[in-house]
Amino acid sequence: MRNVKLRRLGLTGSMLAAGLLIGSVPAQAATPAGVAGLGSAKFTSNGQTIEIPAQAFCNVDGTPNASSGVVSQPGVSFGGGTSTCTRTVVNPATHVTTTKSAALGRNFQLSALMSVGGPRIRINSYRATCVGRRAGTVANWGVSGVTGLAGLPQPIPTGFVYQVKKADGTLLATFIFGERFLPNPPDGGIAVNSVHIVFEKGSGISGEVMVGAAACAKAP
Repeated sequence: MRNVKLRRLGLTGSMLAAGLLIGSVPAQAATPAGVAGLGSAKFTSNGQTIEIPAQAFCNVDGTPNASSGVVSQPGVSFGGGTSTCTRTVVNPATHVTTTKSAALGRNFQLSALMSVGGPRIRINSYRATCVGRRAGTVANWGVSGVTGLAGLPQPIPTGFVYQVKKADGTLLATFIFGERFLPNPPDGGIAVNSVHIVFEKGSGISGEVMVGAAACAKAP
């Protein structure tokens, strides 16, 4: 399995979030206070680049609520959903706060692998949440109604890796469920992707898809 340091968290600035944008950040980048989103996609197939930017991105320091409808590109579709990022004052006298960042999505579909002999994959609903307190952070995730991935265990363990292969054994894509990231160096923050899809060389497709993401830092 790939190195699970805090990577692929976005590009720069306020869009820094677990899987909300495809890219990479410096190892010293700080975990955001609280962000969440429905996911994103960027891959190249048959010479065509397919890209869906971060959907329904929320941020406790900027946009507390966001929503998105159906967004579809060749080979991939997000069915919409909502995200909420809140900061709550639990002790006004000492300025103690907590944050909660959550994304709830529906009707995700990946059909890009069908052209190379792979399955159509559907996820009826998914979620990613992150709670930040002074004592630490907690990230959770979940999916339901997954079809097209034969033999997927129930319940799906956090960090479970599923390999999509053709009948002849050719590896087409890797699905990572409940992929968690810890920053390097550690800062008490955490990030989670509900599902991280990586296209493998045998598919002839290059790139990634993120489905459901949240990240948060310890409350000051």
